[in-house]
Amino acid sequence: MTNITRPDFDEYVLKIASVVAERSTCRRHHMGAVAVRDKHILTTGYNGAPAGQKDCLELGCIRDEMNIASGEKQETCRAIHAEQNVIIQAALHGISLEGSTIYCTHTPCILCAKMLVNAKIKRFVSFSEYNDDRFIDLFREAGIEIDIKDRPPSEITYLD
Repeated sequence: MTNITRPDFDEYVLKIASVVAERSTCRRHHMGAVAVRDKHILTTGYNGAPAGQKDCLELGCIRDEMNIASGEKQETCRAIHAEQNVIIQAALHGISLEGSTIYCTHTPCILCAKMLVNAKIKRFVSFSEYNDDRFIDLFREAGIEIDIKDRPPSEITYLD
């Protein structure tokens, strides 16, 4: 019999966030986020242009054209961030994120961090660090637990 190691819950959801990130329309970073409470997935989000709008895959990246470094001038971008889309999806479907954990492929920019504080999340889990670490002090002050994990393996293991 094949010995398959079952991923722990954090690794499991981080893998889901990685799959969500595959939907991204950003040319720089594919980011995915999953909101979870009591081991139940509430919403997901990825970074990309607003619904129904042309995206960077079609039009090109404004940030690249303007030579804007990662982590700077986030407002100069077509994309809505993965964490913002998690919050928007929750709002659209009448779901509170209070007390939830956000699993994201990258740590948040300061703008997303502020939104997550106001959404009253309790924990943020990631495996990759974005070029903006200003969220750390804000999350600590708000009492949000931060966990940076190892990147989960990209392989999916299952028995036939």
